Amino acid sequence: MQRRSDLIAPVALTIAGHDPSSGAGISADLQVFSAYRLVGLSAITALTAQSTLGVSAVEPVLPAFLGQVLSVLDADLPPDGVKIGMLGSAAMASTVASFLQVKHQYFPDKPFISIVLDPVLVSSSGAALLTPEGVDILRRELLPLAGWVTPNWAELAVLTGLPIGSLGEAEAAMHQLGTLHPHLHIVATGGDQARPIDLLRLPDGSIHRFEGERIETKSTHGTGCAFSSALLCRLLLGDEPVAAVRAAKEYVTEAIRRAPGIGHGHGPLDLLWPLR
Repeated sequence: MQRRSDLIAPVALTIAGHDPSSGAGISADLQVFSAYRLVGLSAITALTAQSTLGVSAVEPVLPAFLGQVLSVLDADLPPDGVKIGMLGSAAMASTVASFLQVKHQYFPDKPFISIVLDPVLVSSSGAALLTPEGVDILRRELLPLAGWVTPNWAELAVLTGLPIGSLGEAEAAMHQLGTLHPHLHIVATGGDQARPIDLLRLPDGSIHRFEGERIETKSTHGTGCAFSSALLCRLLLGDEPVAAVRAAKEYVTEAIRRAPGIGHGHGPLDLLWPLR
């Protein structure tokens, strides 16, 4: 997945669920792509009934239809990079893995550094968002194809089976995951922790820490989506890994700071702030 020309904006594809409040999922990802002036494509895995107050219903898309969407888009508008968000089921995870495996057949010698997997596994309330079978497919079929994975601590615990309650335990879990997938760049996001520090483990085993600031606000809906999409944008624009993570974190921090403060729950960020 390589950029075609310096004269053409990179094409970014998001595969995720649809949030009608536009705070997260497909709608948020497309806003991030626009903020970075990328061409944005989307393939929806599920429709949701939700607002800033939470999710009340989920209606999955048929896996065969998602596969058709991906095939049609790729034939006409092949993406330079892919962000993967909410999958929701084993069948959906398998469909996405099959699409990426076909792509890999055409580029067998190129690591997919521009595939960012945001493993939406656990809700903020602790509810499971992907079945155990889906998690297994994610581990066995998607992680080997992705260049990046961006779990929070709870999701990292699900991926590794290790308890995580401290920075040391988070780093130990990252090392375990990195040993299983030596090519993988792992970002453990800590925005939901008392001390908001993000961790980056590079394929060489080194870990970099990115200190954050605590902004007192209820406008935190979709921060994980925004970070993973911003990270993909920075990679497609040519940033090296450490610089890409730092820039994506700064982008999300400013989006939180400029949030419009709407909604009765956890409100959306201002994802288009670079254009204002």
